[in-house]
Amino acid sequence: MAPGTSLSVLEISAIFLSITALLTYVNHRFIGLPTTIGVMVISMLLSIGAIFLGFLGFDDLIDYEVSLLDQLDFTEVLLDGMLSMLLFAGALHVNVSDLRRYKLPIGILACVGTLLSTVIIAGALYLVLPLLGFDLAFIWCLLFGALISPTDPIAVMGILQSAGAPKSIETVIAGESLFNDGIGVVIFVLLLGVLSSGDIPTTYYVAHTLAVEAGGGIVFG
Repeated sequence: MAPGTSLSVLEISAIFLSITALLTYVNHRFIGLPTTIGVMVISMLLSIGAIFLGFLGFDDLIDYEVSLLDQLDFTEVLLDGMLSMLLFAGALHVNVSDLRRYKLPIGILACVGTLLSTVIIAGALYLVLPLLGFDLAFIWCLLFGALISPTDPIAVMGILQSAGAPKSIETVIAGESLFNDGIGVVIFVLLLGVLSSGDIPTTYYVAHTLAVEAGGGIVFG
């Protein structure tokens, strides 16, 4: 990309949507994996190929890719844009009466499961990083665990549907995925507050944060 050239958000979105559509067709036509998994695998292979081309001297290609990605505001594009649409699309196909029927396992998985996942990931990271030469405090490992614990079951749902899994399993997994984001955000915000101020959050602060993140999302949605 020429120096000083910049693309609008619409142009960047059009580029990524076009690439995604092309990869979806390639997967459907030649590979046959579930769409989300197939697109992810092809994207990873293309990324590795682009890095390899950089080692071979194709510097202009690497410069263009870096310039394109530098123009993206990750928070604005992903958190304020794509994530809301993904959650809406997921909730659109969930039956509310089914959610009520399985509210106990959904609640346990969303709350306790996300919390346990945060601790387990943090513990594993805390044990592995020193072996790689990195020394990271456990609180930072917990922060990373809270960041990646909320899962998106799109790929799993496709596999379950193709395998003919019971509807109850699909409902529980889909329902858990709708609520674990709010729980994950609360855990992340609380840990970030501890890191910033050094103070342990009060019960009122925890309840208020949960009400704002989870309850506010429900009301707004």
